[in-house]
Amino acid sequence: MDHSPPFLATYKSLFGGQQAIDTETEVVECCDLPLIDLSRLHDVLEAAQCKQDIVTAASEWGFFQIVSHGIPDGLLARLREEQVKMFRQPFKQKTSEKLLDFSDDSYRWGTPTATSLKHLSWSEAYHIPLSSSNKPARSSTIRCVIEELSLAMAQLANQLVDTLAEGLGRDGTYMKENCTRNMCYLRLNRYPPCPIPAQVFGLVPHTDSDFLTILCQDEVIGLQLKKGGRWITVRPNPNTLVINIGDLFQAWSNGLYKSVEHRVMSNPHLERFSVAYFMCPSNETVIESSAQPAIYRKFSFGEYRQQVQQDVRRMGHKVGLTRFLA
Repeated sequence: MDHSPPFLATYKSLFGGQQAIDTETEVVECCDLPLIDLSRLHDVLEAAQCKQDIVTAASEWGFFQIVSHGIPDGLLARLREEQVKMFRQPFKQKTSEKLLDFSDDSYRWGTPTATSLKHLSWSEAYHIPLSSSNKPARSSTIRCVIEELSLAMAQLANQLVDTLAEGLGRDGTYMKENCTRNMCYLRLNRYPPCPIPAQVFGLVPHTDSDFLTILCQDEVIGLQLKKGGRWITVRPNPNTLVINIGDLFQAWSNGLYKSVEHRVMSNPHLERFSVAYFMCPSNETVIESSAQPAIYRKFSFGEYRQQVQQDVRRMGHKVGLTRFLA
């Protein structure tokens, strides 16, 4: 398939004599993430319990799934249709053409810094900074869908951070002011079939370097998260959106909300698609724990990103918040 990246040819030096990827512990059977119906927030009798359920899921799991989120199913279906078309373009075209006047390096694949298979991700993506969505560009279906979806995702993210901030005795003003839509990112992912799934991840284990992530995935199994020292396979439900807490929210909540390590397993037969919205602040935004004594020292988002990139270059993987302990 000439639309899939040349993983084997490009990373052939990593495959000689390599063992299976380290799964660390046995993976338990599929489980469902905590499910929260956001329509309960508009019910006087249910709102308080719904808010508590969100806070509990963010504290105990760091992940939960939602329904009645306000984003039309038709919009998500239109995006998936356009997303498939984009990834079906010839590989050379994807690497050489700029996507709809978004950033020059929006198309990414594999892991350029990988020095071993455990650091290689068998996936491709369009990583779209929404700051560029305000620039004049030629009209197209995919661009219009991205605009519409990112606006809806931003509204949903603000609703969720209001509830999560309230659970800390705060309000969501700080995040809504610093994480405006043009600071955030949309990432369109494709995980091609992998002929050596025992040796390569679809996406390597990591935590998200943001406040909050909203994920829309298809029906193909792949997402796993770490809970209680074990990897848990998440049963996919394409009728829900998955929410997970990012590093910045863990720091801001002084460790109450958990940014949980997660990964995507590769599949030998099926391709998998997902879309993620990352709620990020400007590089100058200072992250400070909301309670004392603080677990983490103050740091700017730019400082955090720089440290993560430095660690990935030097060590092959992200270290994250442990670099910023008080």
